[in-house]
Amino acid sequence: MSVVETLLAGPRGRRLLLEYALTADRLSNMQSQNSFHMAVFLATYHLDVDHGSGVVMFGPGAEEARRTVVTAEGIADRLTRVVLSEVTATAVRKAMELSMDFARYWQEPDGADVLAATDAMRGALRRVAEHVAQSPWTEWWSTDAALTEQWAVGRTFGDAGLLDDSAVGRPAAEVLSECSVRTAVEEERAARERPLDPTASVGGAWWSNPPTLCSSRLLADGTPAGLWFVEDGSDPARAVSRRVTVAEGARVFEVDGPQAWAQLCRRFPLEVTAQKRHEWYRTTGRSGRWVIPDWPRLAEVYDGVNLTTTGYLSAATTAIPVDDDGASVIAGWAPDETYWFTDAATAIADDVRHWVSESDGERLDWVEDEQPPA
Repeated sequence: MSVVETLLAGPRGRRLLLEYALTADRLSNMQSQNSFHMAVFLATYHLDVDHGSGVVMFGPGAEEARRTVVTAEGIADRLTRVVLSEVTATAVRKAMELSMDFARYWQEPDGADVLAATDAMRGALRRVAEHVAQSPWTEWWSTDAALTEQWAVGRTFGDAGLLDDSAVGRPAAEVLSECSVRTAVEEERAARERPLDPTASVGGAWWSNPPTLCSSRLLADGTPAGLWFVEDGSDPARAVSRRVTVAEGARVFEVDGPQAWAQLCRRFPLEVTAQKRHEWYRTTGRSGRWVIPDWPRLAEVYDGVNLTTTGYLSAATTAIPVDDDGASVIAGWAPDETYWFTDAATAIADDVRHWVSESDGERLDWVEDEQPPA
């Protein structure tokens, strides 16, 4: 697919476009009670499955706003009048971050995702997609990750300074073996203890990414993509990135869309219905059999799997058909991530960059730490 069609195909791509348009509307200084931004705000409130969970209204005029009905057609019409701002590397990155912030695998899509999926809004968002797609800052979205310099990122949480990079330095086979055992045990336990009704209020592990070494490329500003792009992220104070060396001739399977992910699931299927049934029903509305790739079996054929940015934008948070009765979900991955299943990729212990987060009141910004902790 073209970049335009990719952006319109999936919930994360459409949300990126919506967030880009909202930012452009704010920058135009033309906001009012009849602005595009206000219309989206009101529609999001009414379309959200659980009113008030994502958008909260309070203060003078709140009660009247709750009664205001804004249609998708009306919002789409207002979008046609939004002056789209210049496409910069930072603007695209921030829209991507916002889209990922609202990727939810443990509850229903929020009101803005529902709005962006309507026919009227998809038609209006095409103009935004064409505007974004013509930028050179989106060219890397579909380029081969194996040809780029790779970096692994670990984040530091809490006062104890715990670093989340447990897969770094461990043999890949060992990590995969432990993962395989945990998945099998959890599937058996879930099949025994959890209800068959997918609508039951049951929680569990919603992700489909493996716990092995993960890397991504450097962005135009020299920061690793993995610093910025995280699903279900928190607000870590610090991070460490390590350069990853990849052996020549490493076998990397590229997931550039839902069909490629489905191919992996058909070739290396692993049943996870019992443990994913409830979370993935909530995010996709699909009830049925669920599978993911069996990573140890896949490691016999491939050294790693890369999810391209176009693959993420078109396929994440969707139910991907695998066969007549099975489907899968790309969950917990980030754009441009490569997960490694063999020791063809190694993080270099002494090639390290330290990062510290700064907040502008709304978003985190990462800057290199010139005085890292000892």
